[in-house]
Amino acid sequence: MGEAWYRLGMLLTLAAGVWEGPVAIVFRLFTDKAPTVLTAADYLPTPWCYVAAAGATIAALAVIVVLDAGHKRAIGRAR
Repeated sequence: MGEAWYRLGMLLTLAAGVWEGPVAIVFRLFTDKAPTVLTAADYLPTPWCYVAAAGATIAALAVIVVLDAGHKRAIGRAR
């Protein structure tokens, strides 16, 4: 993969991780909106929705770390 694909993957993973993590918790705590596919953690009962949101955020950060390592290798190959 080229450098741009790694950056795009990191950006999309970050957006999904933030949306499924902290944004889902904010929707749960401060709005009366019903859960949707975009905030899937909100379908779970109260203690587990926070665990799922934190897990989604941690998983997204782990994927970003892996993509960043690949990104650095791609930059090294280009030089």
